[in-house]
Amino acid sequence: MPVPDTIKIHPSWFRVLEGEFNKPYMAELRKFLRAEKQAGKHIYPPGPQIFNAFNSTPFDQVKVVILGQDPYHGAGQAHGLCFSVMPGVRIPPSLQNIYKELESDLGIPRAHHGCLQPWAEQGVLLLNATLTVEDSKAGAHQGRGWEQFTDAAIHALAEQREGLVFILWGSYAQKKGAFIDRNRHLVVRAPHPSPLSAHRGFFGTKPFSQANQWLQQHGQQPIDWALPEVSQLRRVAVEV
Repeated sequence: MPVPDTIKIHPSWFRVLEGEFNKPYMAELRKFLRAEKQAGKHIYPPGPQIFNAFNSTPFDQVKVVILGQDPYHGAGQAHGLCFSVMPGVRIPPSLQNIYKELESDLGIPRAHHGCLQPWAEQGVLLLNATLTVEDSKAGAHQGRGWEQFTDAAIHALAEQREGLVFILWGSYAQKKGAFIDRNRHLVVRAPHPSPLSAHRGFFGTKPFSQANQWLQQHGQQPIDWALPEVSQLRRVAVEV
């Protein structure tokens, strides 16, 4: 069936996840989000950007999956891609460490902005476990149903696709992806890139070169991890 007007998700993903939208937990999640907004609470990211990860990287175009936990909870930061912020927003510490590892791994200079939309458009699914958050309250929407929805998305990728790369940073992502078949997919595990844990083994893991080597070995185009300057970003990257 076509995607209902009330669900702003790419048709390829709706075909895979249609059943989830009809389950009781999703009805409860919709009810919760409506109540929060009616109570005057600020929810991030804005409604049209909640499914940005799915809309930027259609199901059959996913090559790499990077799992995050929660959207950024500051005004103007989150836009539906894990670890990514809108152009003009200060680069968060975890992303700064990701850029450091990218430079060490592939020699790519650190970007001057934090918008990872170009990665998403090449097949990198930048998926948070929880897709919404309340202003200034990290984890406020955990346990409300999003985790079940994103689990279903990861299961669909792991079971219906072949030769993907799953980059799991931190214990939370590693538990969420524990079921992934290592015989069918590459799983890259490392500590989280946050300042609290990055020096416990995140640096030096070379996730980007590992991913590209795997993709090439499986007949796929590698990811161009170099990010363009803000002036060269597609307009959609600013307006999604």
